[in-house]
Amino acid sequence: MNATEACIALNMLPTVGPVRLRKLLEVFQEPQQILAAKRSELRKVEGIGTEVADQISNWESTTDLSAELERIRDFGATVITQESPSYPRPLREIHAPPIVLYVWGELHERDHHAIGVIGARRTTHYGMESAKKLAYQLAYAGLTVISGLARGIDTAAHQGALAAKGRTIAVIGSGLARLYPPENAALAEKIRSGNGAIVSEFSMDIEPDRQTFPMRNRIISGWSHGILVVEAGLNSGALITAAQALEQGRSVYAVPGHINAPSAMGSNRLIQQGAKLVMDASDILEDLEVLLPEAKPSPETAARPLPPLSDEERRVYEAIEAAETSIDDIAARSELPSAAVSSTLLQLELKRLVKQLPGKYFVKLG
Repeated sequence: MNATEACIALNMLPTVGPVRLRKLLEVFQEPQQILAAKRSELRKVEGIGTEVADQISNWESTTDLSAELERIRDFGATVITQESPSYPRPLREIHAPPIVLYVWGELHERDHHAIGVIGARRTTHYGMESAKKLAYQLAYAGLTVISGLARGIDTAAHQGALAAKGRTIAVIGSGLARLYPPENAALAEKIRSGNGAIVSEFSMDIEPDRQTFPMRNRIISGWSHGILVVEAGLNSGALITAAQALEQGRSVYAVPGHINAPSAMGSNRLIQQGAKLVMDASDILEDLEVLLPEAKPSPETAARPLPPLSDEERRVYEAIEAAETSIDDIAARSELPSAAVSSTLLQLELKRLVKQLPGKYFVKLG
């Protein structure tokens, strides 16, 4: 048995958990030694009572590790521990980091720099479009978008990141073999097929319940450098995640909603309480410049070429003067219809080539 297999077995024991595991490792050093320890030795460890010691001592009679390893292999998943290089660095810092993470897909180095995008399951068209737009912008800027694969805002966040051909991680509140909600199976498949991963701390066949979702939420907030709440009612689970983020020392952001919309009462309240109001991804990226520093101007970088642009994008971009330019002037110079100019300017904004100012004026960035 190797260390990862021992951690899988310990993770399957309901009374152990990450905090007790940390206490046990301080004494026994290796997870294999914990499973091999005598009951009397286990009881001497701080926080390990008779019930926990008995469960660890009897682990082979209550846990079928061989069957779990077979399920992992058949599913095509991998399991990482806190000792693994791909284990998210920010997640190691929280009070109770998961003992193991089941991963369906691949984790990359860049996934250590992530933003959680969350919100209500029952949402509005405004909420869905806002989540897609902001997730697109964040993913396009190079951040990994983390969410929970739930209906509503979570789904929109993953879709936005995928549309930007960026990275996205779905942390679920069930075992990988019990993917929830089932209608998001195709979305999960798309995420794991080269765009990110589906991640869980639960054994393969664990069903979702009222306890697993709050546990899942602490992973989303703990993994992320900040949490963006797009739309949430007063009783939304997204508010629990925001509270956990604050406890973990993470930033909390929120999108303002209609003051009479029940679906925005919680997210508006977060802004009242000090969450940063977000209207554009740049509101978040400004806080994260230390993670994504812009290159300082130099003779080499000052004349770097533009990214690939369509004919319409180039015409609109070139129609913007050095000073701020009105959308009417842009339309006149580009000789394009107003509707085409508006949609093209949005694409240029997402590519961080232009910025909109009050009054429908635009300036070039950089």
